[in-house]
Amino acid sequence: MMSGRDGEFRFNRRQFGLATSAAGLALSMPGYLRPAFAAGEDSAAVIAGKVSGLIIHNAKLGVMETPLTLLRQHKHTPKEILYSRFHFPHEGEAAWYDTIKAPDFPDWTITIDGLVARPRTVKAADLAGMEQVKRVSVLQCAGNGRAFYAAKQKVAGGQWHNGGMGNIEWEGVPFRPFLEAQKLLVSSGAKWITAHGWDHPATPEGSSFAKSYHIDDPALDNAILALKMNGEPIPAAHGGPVRLIIPGYYGNMNVKQINTILFEAEQSPSVYQSMGYRMPLVPVEPGKFGANDYTLTNSVPTYGHKIKSAIFSPLPEDKPGAGAVEITGVAFNDGRGPITRVEVSSDGGKTWTDAEIEAPESPWAWYHWKAKGTLAKGENTLISRATDSLGRSQPLDGLVWWNPRGYEWNGADHVKVTV
Repeated sequence: MMSGRDGEFRFNRRQFGLATSAAGLALSMPGYLRPAFAAGEDSAAVIAGKVSGLIIHNAKLGVMETPLTLLRQHKHTPKEILYSRFHFPHEGEAAWYDTIKAPDFPDWTITIDGLVARPRTVKAADLAGMEQVKRVSVLQCAGNGRAFYAAKQKVAGGQWHNGGMGNIEWEGVPFRPFLEAQKLLVSSGAKWITAHGWDHPATPEGSSFAKSYHIDDPALDNAILALKMNGEPIPAAHGGPVRLIIPGYYGNMNVKQINTILFEAEQSPSVYQSMGYRMPLVPVEPGKFGANDYTLTNSVPTYGHKIKSAIFSPLPEDKPGAGAVEITGVAFNDGRGPITRVEVSSDGGKTWTDAEIEAPESPWAWYHWKAKGTLAKGENTLISRATDSLGRSQPLDGLVWWNPRGYEWNGADHVKVTV
């Protein structure tokens, strides 16, 4: 057992697949244990260090999004305002990462096992001594925009608008070169790489969180085992001490607190891979396809971001005046091809203007854009729609991709402002 600064505590770690690297972890108990929640609690009390005023969707699970008035102020989204999403209640031993402080776990290890002849165990401290690279990418919850599906039929889960995202600079060890350097002697039967994180259900009957990627997935060429977020050690609430970052992929695919990597013949049976975080292959209708109807053959995981744009200004709370106005926002996609056009309307789609697009920091980062418009007295509907070099564009009606879990909303953004 390792001692924390103010006491001792040992975690009981779940066994993941063929291997885990369970170890007693040191932490300082005070400040990590979350107090009881009360109705209407402020976001600053849900996760230590977060600012007040974040939109709380589920306090017990620490699910919160960022108001756009805060999100638009920063080039790189600060840890104090970045959205948060957990999958299990954080009570008792799990409360240690209800904070934006970086965890101090010098003996954190990652076990690499499965269909390999030479399993390996690597410490986070060893990763810190390896080549480090930076990746600027949008981190976005797959449920970001879920509330908009309610125009057809409301779906369960946090009713996110557009604040379940952030633009982040990550720094860490390139994933593929790291694996190759371990000289694992991977079996020819290995077709999938599965990542497991520390987070696990409170009962043995629950399904642990695991995500699988095809071994030849090109996105893994840009992946890193991240140790830093915006130049600092990754906060506990956002996946520290080590997080798998796959630029251009939805947040759930970027496994937090990664501690196990398995080479496997099949993808993980975890419900978070086999049923949750999946999109139907074809459009479905309410009542004809349910939340438990997903299978490995009729759906695909929420891997790469669908092309998307969001209007940052003016917003209703800006209370703009009538006349000429500058409309600003961001756009992004999975990084496979650059965003080449953002069309903007200030009159509900009657007329359109091409926005001026700034070059992004990376293929996976925000593309900032701005366009001129005119506001009339009364209610005005602003719309933005992005298109990329591969011909992918936001549907004017995002409801065409309604699904019972409310994932991957990417309809043209609509904002109503009243003059």
